[in-house]
Amino acid sequence: MVSAPLWQCPQCDRTFANRNQTHTCARLADLDAHFARAEPHVRKLFDAFADAVRANGEVDILPEKTRIAFHVRMSFAQLSVRRSYLVGHLVLARRIDDPRFTKVETFSPRNHLHAFRLDRAEELDEQFRGWIAEAYAVGLQRHLAR
Repeated sequence: MVSAPLWQCPQCDRTFANRNQTHTCARLADLDAHFARAEPHVRKLFDAFADAVRANGEVDILPEKTRIAFHVRMSFAQLSVRRSYLVGHLVLARRIDDPRFTKVETFSPRNHLHAFRLDRAEELDEQFRGWIAEAYAVGLQRHLAR
């Protein structure tokens, strides 16, 4: 497992696995502001997703301007709030072809972005929670130790 200390940006205070990591350097937004125009069930859906992530361990939830990132050593998942649903992605070390993923982008042999849409908490079933656990391990950079 990778255990090098994280670098903290002196301007925005975000942490990164790589020193001087390129990023959009901005202060974090207010989490609740992301839900100002959303239907109430969307916040509950977000909370269910966040609980599924937290089941794997500690996580920083970073409300950015247009998205909410989930970060440990690196960001491994993100959600964007829509009026009646969430869109997001998981970063996995393997490619998974499943109809629940609306798009899969491969960046390298161990870096695959899996986009999805969530409408109901029931979609966060055992299989989806397994994918969240895999993404959390990528966030810890465990996939690099293989």
